[in-house]
Amino acid sequence: MIPGGGQPNMQQLLQQAQKMQQDLARAQEELARTEVDGQSGGGLVKATVTGAGELRALKIDPKAVDPEDTETLADLVVAAVQAANENAQNLQQQKLGPLAQGLGGGGIPGLPF
Repeated sequence: MIPGGGQPNMQQLLQQAQKMQQDLARAQEELARTEVDGQSGGGLVKATVTGAGELRALKIDPKAVDPEDTETLADLVVAAVQAANENAQNLQQQKLGPLAQGLGGGGIPGLPF
């Protein structure tokens, strides 16, 4: 049998996997620092979340506050947070999608991607 007989160089594969993991960790750190917004009610309620989905801020316009109708306000808050989380998920796809594809699509044996 010929040494290496067409088999990929394991050292090279491990280095490639380590680099991809470092890139992924860097992208995740960037997501945790990046903030995205979502809004509802034509901007009456605005939510800010990190790219990792952590709620950071919630702004409610006084016009949205009706003591007789707190249900509508609650719905606006939920909708704004959902919109912000959707934006965070889109950001995650942009940042992590190519890295995850590289890890999983690269055919590197032993990686759980």
